Amino acid sequence: MSAVFPKEFLWGAASSAYQIEGYATADGGGKSVWDVFCHTPGKIAYDDHGDIACDAYHRYAEDIALLKEMGAKAYRFSTSWARIEPNADGCWNAAGLAYYDKIVDLCLENGITPYMTLYHWELPQSYEDKGGWRVRETSHAFARFAGMMAAHFRGRVQHYFTLNEPQCTVSLSHETGIHAPGLRLDQAGQFNVLVNQLLAHGLAQRAIKEADPTAMVGIASTGRLCYPETETPADIDAARNACFAVSDDDWTFTHHWLLDPICLGRFPKGPGTTLETLASRVAPEDMQIIHTVPDMLGYNIYNGHSVRAAADGFEYVSRHPGFPRTAMKWPVTPEVLDWGVRFLQERYGLPGYITENGLSCNDRIYLDGKVHDLERIDFLARYLASLRRAMEHGADIRGYFQWSLTDNFEWSNGYGERFGLIYIDYPTGQRIPKDSFHWYTDVIRTGIVNFST
Repeated sequence: MSAVFPKEFLWGAASSAYQIEGYATADGGGKSVWDVFCHTPGKIAYDDHGDIACDAYHRYAEDIALLKEMGAKAYRFSTSWARIEPNADGCWNAAGLAYYDKIVDLCLENGITPYMTLYHWELPQSYEDKGGWRVRETSHAFARFAGMMAAHFRGRVQHYFTLNEPQCTVSLSHETGIHAPGLRLDQAGQFNVLVNQLLAHGLAQRAIKEADPTAMVGIASTGRLCYPETETPADIDAARNACFAVSDDDWTFTHHWLLDPICLGRFPKGPGTTLETLASRVAPEDMQIIHTVPDMLGYNIYNGHSVRAAADGFEYVSRHPGFPRTAMKWPVTPEVLDWGVRFLQERYGLPGYITENGLSCNDRIYLDGKVHDLERIDFLARYLASLRRAMEHGADIRGYFQWSLTDNFEWSNGYGERFGLIYIDYPTGQRIPKDSFHWYTDVIRTGIVNFST
């Protein structure tokens, strides 16, 4: 058996600046909140940090050469705002821009379309010192940065994602504090951070379009997604309702609290919740800025939850003992790339890309000098087959970016998790394509996902 994708389907891989580049302050660059957070004792597993990471700052050409070898048609990477604007003053660091010039130009020379993410959590520390995402001035500063980038890369970059996973910035950076800058705000403070990021997207999209009217602009979203226990209408409705449920205790990690105001011009309704009161206070003129519908949506999807109909609407189905999990202990639920994507398509009706999907494995170099990751191949085959089913049922998904191209710094988990198609031997920086790299190469070449290895 196999799943066959359309010939025009875009295959690629993804990365982010702080996770791979290293050398943040080289050539006039500035520190991001992660540079400071990682050097705060006890914040990162093993006291790891991104000072060197994968050294993509010096070895980017090796990575792009491997992208070409893999046959990838697109590369989703992020830019470090702090590398380009180190001092929160609107003065651009020419050497920082030159670094991304080299990446973009090398991609284009090798037939790889750049998909540039302008913000993947790399807030300059200089802006954090002024209030970070707690103040709306940061939204305007980000729009200024986005407009400059679109003008600078006009004619070379045609696809931008403004922000990556604002849900994580709200929940992990400003609620639980396990991500930089490590704050623990109350619900009103968290909601304010969300609104400022919503404004940042709306202002940035407008700035990009003004600088380059031909550019395609999107935002990369993540959050809770569900799938039905059975394909009965009752269970399907229950799963859909579970995806977009509104509650005070689990709102930050949802797609609809981000995408409803952007795409539909309104916040989700939650009668009786504190959130409804907070949402009602957003000024109409701010909602006009926020309601800036993207050209495309990015979906970062790793797992979901089975749901069944219940007397009070829906209930989550308990996972059985020994339920399959990744090395990071995330559940393996390929159905989410079918039903979850369908539900998102129904709600927003926009072209989409899977901007992140993958898993952490306990990868190592075997005695033969290779990295054998059959678990990743099995995972990707199952998830891609589910994605194809979503497309067959009408989901307008244009491409897939595997997370990630290389192993990298996995935020609060340090280097203890490996998501890459390419193994990084951190002591030497050596790149070793894994078995999954070669499997994915064949998928890209043929457009066919086979259910055997």
